[in-house]
Amino acid sequence: MSSQTAARRYASALADVIIEGGEESAVRGELHEWEGMISANDALLEAFSNPTVAYEQKQSVLEELISRTKIRPTTANFLRLLLKNQRLAELPQMNTKLDEILDERKGIVSAEVISARPVPEATKTSLGQKLTQLTGKKAHLSFNTDESLLGGIVTRIGSTIYDGSIRNQLDRLRNELGR
Repeated sequence: MSSQTAARRYASALADVIIEGGEESAVRGELHEWEGMISANDALLEAFSNPTVAYEQKQSVLEELISRTKIRPTTANFLRLLLKNQRLAELPQMNTKLDEILDERKGIVSAEVISARPVPEATKTSLGQKLTQLTGKKAHLSFNTDESLLGGIVTRIGSTIYDGSIRNQLDRLRNELGR
């Protein structure tokens, strides 16, 4: 099973549990803290991802960290499950999918907007409203700049890309005139 498929399955099951228990934000936050803690510590990342390290040693380290961080039982059980199934090193992918699934269930869609220059606040608001109308869901936007763009914007919602960059428009015009 690919890590993306596994991430979706684990995240979907966890989403069911934490929504039912009303723990979405708390568990989500704890898992992101754990992701940061593991990725910031090379020895910890190596220990959890290296198949030559004995399961008992990994379990001992995990239990010690769980007791020190005093996380919710739901979070602790999820981390134990990932360790048991040798997927703890895939926590970043699990968190990304969990965020997507929880947002999707709340009717929120995440969109990344890339522009050549910073986008003015009025344009951000307008773009958010247009994307909300387009998707039928509340749009949560993140903005980035890419100076290699000549102008315009590129918007990514999931796997769909809306390319309104000047470069794309010039390429289409070139193709139409070249026919």
